[in-house]
Amino acid sequence: MLVLHYAPDNASLIVRLALEEAGLGYTTALVDRSTHAQQSAAYRALNPAGRIPVLVTPEGPLAETGAILLWLSEQAPQLAPAVPRGLFLQWLFFLSNTAHPEMRALFYPHLYADEAGRATHLAHTRTRFTAALRLIEAACAERPALFAPPSVLGAYVAAFLRWSVLYARPEGWFALADYPALAAMARDWEGRNSVAALCRAEGMAPAPFTAPAPPDPPEGVAL
Repeated sequence: MLVLHYAPDNASLIVRLALEEAGLGYTTALVDRSTHAQQSAAYRALNPAGRIPVLVTPEGPLAETGAILLWLSEQAPQLAPAVPRGLFLQWLFFLSNTAHPEMRALFYPHLYADEAGRATHLAHTRTRFTAALRLIEAACAERPALFAPPSVLGAYVAAFLRWSVLYARPEGWFALADYPALAAMARDWEGRNSVAALCRAEGMAPAPFTAPAPPDPPEGVAL
């Protein structure tokens, strides 16, 4: 049995979505960010970096979203897109090594810049992240199979869209309409049973990628 260590509306939702698409049996273990449980000795024994998610497998605990998705695609080959494997790996590494770190820097700016430099940090990071999104949009328009369900690449990008729509609202730096191929891809995902299961499990409203609302956290847990 696989065990997903997760937090609501965290990168773990990408892994949960892939698990649902794979049809693999799994259980979950909540990591309470309100008490910084991800920094506990017990959690760091699973992932020394203290980040979410971790997937406990028969081979041992596995961290890093990209690595988990690659491992899952090897267990459930339908999760790999119907493209040459090298192309799949190129985009998986681009998402995990380029786009995802920029998104993290957007949403946790206090980890990257002091208060005096935060506005500059955010401006530069938004420029880099939107440039990455434009590359993904072009790839999706050219080769929809890269991101179409049940590809783990699509699960990854759908989460990016959710967080971009949700957290860009105050400043208005992101508009989903600017990415029509990705918006269509996200709508395809939203019609799937895997997304319905994700919404039930994590307290998300329907259309979690194209019209997201903040989730309802599990009882006693603050987001």
